[in-house]
Amino acid sequence: MVFCLENEEARRPLGSTMVQFQASEVQQLLHNKFVVILGDSIQRAVYKDLVLLLQKDSLLTAAQLKAKGELSFEQDQLMAGGQLGELHNGTQYREVRQFCSGSGHHLVRFYFLTRVYSEYLEGILEELTYGPAPDLVIINSCLWDLSRYGRCSMESYRENLERVFMRMDQVLPDSCLLVWNMAMPLGERVTGGFLLPEMLHFITQLQPLAGSLRRDVVEGNFYSATLAGDHCFDVLDLHFHFRHAVQHRHRDGVHWDQHAHRHLSHLLLTHVADAWGVELPKRDYPHGQPFPPHEFFNFNPTEDCSMPPHLGCSPAVNFVPGPLPPPVSSPIPHGQHRGLAVHRGMPRCIHTSPYHMPRTGAPCRQRPRHSDRLIHTYKLDKWPPPHSGTWPG
Repeated sequence: MVFCLENEEARRPLGSTMVQFQASEVQQLLHNKFVVILGDSIQRAVYKDLVLLLQKDSLLTAAQLKAKGELSFEQDQLMAGGQLGELHNGTQYREVRQFCSGSGHHLVRFYFLTRVYSEYLEGILEELTYGPAPDLVIINSCLWDLSRYGRCSMESYRENLERVFMRMDQVLPDSCLLVWNMAMPLGERVTGGFLLPEMLHFITQLQPLAGSLRRDVVEGNFYSATLAGDHCFDVLDLHFHFRHAVQHRHRDGVHWDQHAHRHLSHLLLTHVADAWGVELPKRDYPHGQPFPPHEFFNFNPTEDCSMPPHLGCSPAVNFVPGPLPPPVSSPIPHGQHRGLAVHRGMPRCIHTSPYHMPRTGAPCRQRPRHSDRLIHTYKLDKWPPPHSGTWPG
């Protein structure tokens, strides 16, 4: 896969102007948490950026984003597949990675998926049933599902979405937070490694086919968000959040640069902190600086394909990214901040997705109130014992 940028002009790194979770804050938020990430190469980059952010305040390199199946990345370990097997772009490709911090208080695992539901996923669910129970599951599968499984791929995708959410509901404990990451927007030309050579030829030569795949992703996002909501799972609409950030997408039309992935991590961690009732660090912004900076987004109406037109949001809508909780006046100088704090009330419910629809069927299960274990997690003088399980399989 070639990782060239769509816009190769020199630009100011976004990391210097964005409000960032510091590594120490991420360590505290995910202290004694078992995080499982499932999905394609985009979700692998989500895993890598999280593993990096758990250790130090730096961005992924282009080489780290491009690599797949390597034996080790930033102190993690390849557990199965990848270079331990055969590197290829087939639907049977496997890659299982795991990071366990030196303190033993952070466990993050990644499974590569080429289909949202399959026998392989059932095997993963069995591992999660008999191993340590996950506290956070982050999952997405879309592009492979819609491009590698025949003419009826959308119908199969909808059926498999229903299956995977039903099985996750059955297997995961009520205390586990599941976040469905919606697929990110595709470029006008798609040359990602998930495409077969013959498909790649047709898509690169015939623009209507490339446009069809982009529209299929939007439709698939609509179904996945709706079904996830029906099963009371959380949804993070990455397609909506990144529809104006196309200058950070690689030229292959699928993958994104390190600044986009760090912004994605901030969005994800903000969502997780809110769901767990953890108040975010409060910082004083100079000159009322917003989050994220406006230069992160490069609005192009021809690239805006974040939702089906019948949902009432046209490309002309001027999207303004939502801010973090506003800073409060305090004697703390700029650059310093308060640490994470447990929010004693019920978690906030903020709908930021255009796909929000009223749920139907049985009433949603309530997120559990904060247990003593969760509250002690944020008391630095009372560290719980580390994870005992460091395997998969």
